[in-house]
Amino acid sequence: MGMTMTQKILAAHAGLKEVTKGQLIEANLDLVLGNDITTPVAIREMDKMNTDGVFAKDKIALVMDHFIPNKDIKSAENCKCVREFACKHEIENYFDVGKMGIEHALLPEQGLTVAGDAIIGADSHTCTYGALGAFSTGVGSTDMAAGMATGKAWFKVPGAIKFNIVGKPSQWVSGKDVILHIIGMIGVDGALYKSMEFVGEGIKYLSMDDRFTIANMAIEAGGKNGIFPVDELAIKYMEEHSKRPYTIYEADEDAEYDEEYTIDLSTLKSTVAFPHLPENTKTIDEITEKVYVDQSVIGSCTNGRLDDLRIAAKILEGKKVNDKVRCIIIPATQQIYLQAMEEGLLKIFIEAGAIVSTPTCGPCLGGYMGILAAGERCISTTNRNFVGRMGHVDSEVYLASPAVAAASAITGYITAP
Repeated sequence: MGMTMTQKILAAHAGLKEVTKGQLIEANLDLVLGNDITTPVAIREMDKMNTDGVFAKDKIALVMDHFIPNKDIKSAENCKCVREFACKHEIENYFDVGKMGIEHALLPEQGLTVAGDAIIGADSHTCTYGALGAFSTGVGSTDMAAGMATGKAWFKVPGAIKFNIVGKPSQWVSGKDVILHIIGMIGVDGALYKSMEFVGEGIKYLSMDDRFTIANMAIEAGGKNGIFPVDELAIKYMEEHSKRPYTIYEADEDAEYDEEYTIDLSTLKSTVAFPHLPENTKTIDEITEKVYVDQSVIGSCTNGRLDDLRIAAKILEGKKVNDKVRCIIIPATQQIYLQAMEEGLLKIFIEAGAIVSTPTCGPCLGGYMGILAAGERCISTTNRNFVGRMGHVDSEVYLASPAVAAASAITGYITAP
């Protein structure tokens, strides 16, 4: 029986010739990830295990990103806990103020994730690294603790859904529109505990930043992971960012898929997810009444990369943010921040009336740097729009691409770029 990309990676890391859907396996891990919210819990669980230390000090990444710089005493205590743990165990990949970034943008940039890896992270959007042909998935803090101690994790081998990507997207249609279209089509549980495997000739029109965005939001369809085949663009990215060897896995021709869909990029339009689920999607031309917004956020692990900022700057250049809108730009890493500065993007943002934040998850999870009051609306490039996600339970979050978020910041209502 043939295997999917994901199944091949899991088989290799379990030391097995083949695996089948539903099989329970124990797999060796290439990387274990935690952040300033989830790692303190994992540390406490690890303390109960009476272990001698971590399985490999170079295969653990601890990224302070959700409440960094610390917003209050609790967040400061959490970071202190992780900082002391990293020092005690000589964790090589510890990222704090000055070196930090939003974890799922930072780790590929730092070359810590490559094709063929098996990665777990105590953050649901760990599925991002599938853009590079890795198996990566989110876990709870207890599984993270076990992973740090043993370098292993248990998995039930997932089934898969094949998404055949064809066609060429029109201007302003990006990876965010692709994944919002898919989630709107199959629902937030349409890929529950399945691997979302993206293939097809249309992938060549998707940048690496597009692919990271699509893989990032696989979890919003319930997916166990999202994964792309490794092509020349992915290889170029890895060779530019990493010195680690990588392994390319391709699905067998007779691999079994639970479902198959064809996504024609040429037919897609800018798409917005209305409150309070990512599946509540409308194309921009289906929005028949003006939906006024109080805030526009362009950033996060989904859309805070350089391509995203360039798109936003192209739309904002020479324009002004609406007087009734707070526009917040958040570069996802220090390197992205620096490159945006060198390209003059930050000048464009500030002259337009937006603000630029240090890299942080910030408002995405209702942390800080853009909390919403009752009755307020935000157009956001983040990945979730649940009730109260960005602040008050009576606020609303609309998910969109950087192009739509920037255009909406100018007009004051959800607008086509």
